[in-house]
Amino acid sequence: MRKTDPFYLTRAWRKLRKEVLEGDRYECQQCKARGYYRRATHVHHVLHYEKYPQYGLAKAVNGERNLISLCFECHAEIHKYGTGAKKEPLTEERW
Repeated sequence: MRKTDPFYLTRAWRKLRKEVLEGDRYECQQCKARGYYRRATHVHHVLHYEKYPQYGLAKAVNGERNLISLCFECHAEIHKYGTGAKKEPLTEERW
């Protein structure tokens, strides 16, 4: 369990998350900027919560959006999830 998990379980975060998704009409803002539609399922902190917890519930910081709606793929791309080195197979056999 990550150290930030309790924050994402709070009532305040869940309420704000819903507001952001509804405000963006459940559209991934990154896909939308690229000219196509994908349903948003995540709300991304532009100023990452782990580094800037004081902005955890801030929709905007210094006039710039801090929370944006993203699809799973765009959120993973931003955080570079799953970009680890490709593992070599345990054996030479290819199934």
